[in-house]
Amino acid sequence: MSYFFSKTVHQPFDAVLQRTVDALAHEGFGIITRIDLQSTFKAKLGVDFRPYVILGACNPLLAHEALAFEDKVGVMLPCNVIVQAMPNGGVEVAAVDPAAAMATIGNPALEAKAAVVADKLQAALALI
Repeated sequence: MSYFFSKTVHQPFDAVLQRTVDALAHEGFGIITRIDLQSTFKAKLGVDFRPYVILGACNPLLAHEALAFEDKVGVMLPCNVIVQAMPNGGVEVAAVDPAAAMATIGNPALEAKAAVVADKLQAALALI
């Protein structure tokens, strides 16, 4: 079982990043964190790195329901989605597979909720 879903598109990085945010919003996810590794690595390490942004996507209703099933599931939240420039000129968008992550907990109710989240993340990827 893979731990992520992904797709590659051939459009400018900034356009793909915005389309990703919009697609996630369409599926009920807000972006609660945004980490720009390119600028962070430059500022902290003095090294150049390709455009690479980690988005922390959260669907508040589904997160609330998951926490009702398992109070420590917050260590696995939010759902991370990456947008990264690829060497071939494409831009890859990848999202964590929450079903794979939640399977490690062993709570069937939580696994069912994770499947719903996975469906929404895959639907968002399809919109990009």
